[in-house]
Amino acid sequence: MSGLHNDAPGLLPVLSKGKHRNARKGACFMEFASYLAGERWSDHPSCTHPLLAAVARLVNDAISDERRPALAPLVPKVIGVDSDDPRMDVHITLRVAATALPVASAERQRVLAVALLSAERILDELDHRPAGTLTERSRHALAKVPVAAKWARDFAEGEQTTMKGFQRYAAPTAVRCAVEGVANACVSDPDALLHELLELTIADCARLVEPRGAADPARWEDACRLTGTVSA
Repeated sequence: MSGLHNDAPGLLPVLSKGKHRNARKGACFMEFASYLAGERWSDHPSCTHPLLAAVARLVNDAISDERRPALAPLVPKVIGVDSDDPRMDVHITLRVAATALPVASAERQRVLAVALLSAERILDELDHRPAGTLTERSRHALAKVPVAAKWARDFAEGEQTTMKGFQRYAAPTAVRCAVEGVANACVSDPDALLHELLELTIADCARLVEPRGAADPARWEDACRLTGTVSA
């Protein structure tokens, strides 16, 4: 763990899987975020970038019941993390794909490697980099899966990646494939890797937006009372 949640409050909400009609029926990660942000109860609140919110919902549902409460201190960190900057979609995709690539199944590795290369091509255009540039994280991830990397490079050769297509198809597919890949990976502690994936993705996105204030402690306590609480 990267330790970004060391400021955890003493009480944590009882997060649960899926969508809920109201807090008394339970709360998932993004529903709790909507309440803390003062929005209408929803697992698709406007306070968080849609793709980041998708990562949070998927991790919330994929992690074990025992480890889900530990996600709660991350909830305030997604509030206000939104931007029209397409780099946010790109950086989310790069983070989740690079995290999942080394541990996912062979079939998912192909999908993730293609998504990672597509994201890097988009970043070439956005940041005016030389064509074919790879971030260090992407190079390391691809080096760990040489067969999938070669397949993805052959598959993507000559393909045109548009921003619209990337945001609509490639990025959401990569997010879903990455979370599923980690959740089903043959590793000693997939829950820890899921937690880290969400935590680091939030941190990547937060660097692209203006700093924001912490959640109101009184509202946090109210939300904990509604959903039930556990000790941190």
